[in-house]
Order: sequence, then structure tokens, then C-alpha cells
Amino acid sequence: MGSVGTPRVRRYGLYFLAWTAVGFFLFSQSFTQSLFTHDPTPWWAMLGSFLIGVYILAFLTPVVLWLGRRFPIERPVRIRHIAIHLFCSVIFAVVDLAIAAGVFSALGILQVLPKTFLGSWVFLLVVDFHNSVIMYWILLGIQHAIRYYRSYQERKQQALRLELRASELERQLTSAQLSTLKAQLHPHFLFNTLNAIMVLVRRERTQEAEQTLSLLSDLLRCVLDDVAAQEVTLRRELEYLRLYLAIEQIRFQDRLRIGTSIDPEVLDAAVPHMVLQPIVENAIRHGIGKSSAAGKIDIRAGRTGQSLEIKVWNDGPGLSPGGSQGQGIGLANTRARLQQLYSESSWLVVENGATGGVVATIVLPYHLATETTQTELIEVHASHDAAG
Repeated sequence: MGSVGTPRVRRYGLYFLAWTAVGFFLFSQSFTQSLFTHDPTPWWAMLGSFLIGVYILAFLTPVVLWLGRRFPIERPVRIRHIAIHLFCSVIFAVVDLAIAAGVFSALGILQVLPKTFLGSWVFLLVVDFHNSVIMYWILLGIQHAIRYYRSYQERKQQALRLELRASELERQLTSAQLSTLKAQLHPHFLFNTLNAIMVLVRRERTQEAEQTLSLLSDLLRCVLDDVAAQEVTLRRELEYLRLYLAIEQIRFQDRLRIGTSIDPEVLDAAVPHMVLQPIVENAIRHGIGKSSAAGKIDIRAGRTGQSLEIKVWNDGPGLSPGGSQGQGIGLANTRARLQQLYSESSWLVVENGATGGVVATIVLPYHLATETTQTELIEVHASHDAAG
């Protein structure tokens, strides 16, 4: 009970102090005027009259506030409510001055007032009626201003909640779109690899087919470990690529040569999960796959300002007008994922190389993989190894 009563007592105390401050403010103005006009009224009587007046107003204020809630003046403005408040303001002034007349008559602190209650009431009606009416509307205006401010804050909070909700829905939609693109990408790569294994089996290259299946199993394990991640480190991405290229080197044997030049500084940079495999696959298919001679794939990565730049070059035939080397499903999905993840801050370009062949260039905003992502990957790998 004490914990409930304490806030109420504090609230009433502040209410009393606020009205007392109003009384002293009004007294200061009247007292200053009395000094210039040589008013003989004692200062203590003047102060007492003002404090009594504001305490009567404090007593009547809850009634005004109730009327303000009962007949709000809000848009669209209701003429009927305004008329009600005009009538109530007159009644308020009459009652306010009647109470003041009774108190002043009983205390006799103001010599200027008649000695009788009726005489004091009539005198106060003549002198202070308009002030009391104005006070009613001031209280009503303060209430309306507070109500409007609270309504504004509520609308602001609601708008913020809606904005956060929209942002969350947009994030979920983007995540779903990215997951869909990854789901399209993985089967595309898987079917191509299985088709290559079938070719090896038909050619009775059984040992190579078994080795390819083993590498494919390792690669799928890595990919599935990180299936929930949209970004991984470049170091991790190169592990996928190494396993994938080991599979391709079984297919092409001595015809496929791989060169790499990776700046150690960018190994911990964040890149989209499985971003390099479709690009390298495209280079092999259109470079090495279309020639009976040996070919080379060169992979380079480095930092340029605030961007991470990755280049995949093959020495195959260059792009022909209207060719499809840069239009496959793997590259199309890669471009879509880059757009979803980084908007206009990243791009993928496939073009003829300056010294021949074809070069695919990926440009990404340079940033390190987050600690959360790395921790999640470690936990997933650890749990997978324990289960195995």
C-alpha cells in the first residue's frame, strides 16, 4: 500500500507546487504594480489573495479536464462541443468567484471587498469574470496541447514500429530470395558433376569415377556445412573451389592447368557463399571444354581501395558477338545474388581479356567476415565432425 501511495503523494505534491508557483508569479506582477500606484494593500494580504485564488483554480481544474475529455475539441471541430465549453466556462467563472468570495468574506484579508458574501461575489464578478473565463480556456488549451503531443508521440512510435516491421519483412524477403538462388545454384552444379561421373563410368574409367565421387562427397559436406550462410571468408570459398577443381582435373587430366594469385590480406574478407564455383565452371566449359588442347584457368584476388576484386581468366577462345558465355544460369544467379546482397556496390563482368581469352571480374565491397559468422561456421563444423 505504501508503494502505491508514494507516487500519488508525490504527484499531488508537484501539482500543489505548480499552482503555488503560478500564485507567486501573479503576485509578483501585482506587487510591482502596487509599488508604482502606491496601493495601500499589505503585501501579505495581496499574496494570500493570489494563493487562495490559484488554490481554488487547482480544486476546480479536474472538472475542467474531465469536461475536456468528455467534449474534446479536435478535428473535425465540433461546433456543439465548442458551444458546450463556452457555457461551461461561464459556469466555471461564476462558481470560481463564488468560492473566492466566500473565502475572502470569511477571512477578511482584502479591505477593498464588501463585508458581505453577496457584495464580494458581485464585486469579483465585475472585476475578475473575464479572467476566470480565460483561465478555463487556458486549462482546456493546455490539456489539448498535451493530448496532441501524446498522440503525436504515439503516431511516431507506431510509424517507427511499422518501419522496423517493414525492414524486417524486407530482410526476410531478401534472405528468402537469396536462399532460392542458392537452391537453384547447387543442383545446377551437382547435376553437371554427376553427368561428368556418368561419362567416366561409361568410358570404364572406374577408379577416376570413384575418386570423383569421393571429392564430390567432400565438397558437398563443406557446402552443406555452410548452407545457412550467405557470406563466408574468401579462404573458405577457396576451399570449395579447390575441391571442385580437383574434380574437374580428373575429367580433363593434363589438359587443365590452374594458376592462383591471392593476396593474403584478403583471405578473411567476406564473399558470397559459392560465388566462385559457377564462374570457374563457366570458364572451364567455354574455355577448356571447347578445345582439345591444354588450357589454363588463372584466379586472382586483391584489394582495390574499399573494394575486393576477384578475376577468373581462361585462355580459351574469346567472346563472340551474341555468344552465351556470360549468360548461363550460374552467372545469372550470381549476378542476382550480388544485387540482393550489395545492391549497386558490386558487379560481375565477363569480357574478352586484354591478352586473349576471357576474364570474369567480380567487384565486392571489402569487409571482413563477422565474428558471428565465423563462430557459427566453427560450431557447425564441430557438431558435424562429432556426429560423423
